[in-house]
Amino acid sequence: MKPEEIFGVNAGVVWKTLKEAKKPLSVREISKLSNLKITEVFGALGWLGREGKIEILKEKKKMLFMLLE
Repeated sequence: MKPEEIFGVNAGVVWKTLKEAKKPLSVREISKLSNLKITEVFGALGWLGREGKIEILKEKKKMLFMLLE
């Protein structure tokens, strides 16, 4: 499988996880809910960020991610 296929599939999983959550999630929460490794979540978030599909929120020292409407 090509790297872009792996990142693309994982991005789909993370997108679905964020859509179902209906609230901002941390990387750890996304990992737990999606059954992806944290490194896979970061790759997927990078993909979604490049496509302009996510928003990054900072809450104290925590980064939260949510889908753009």
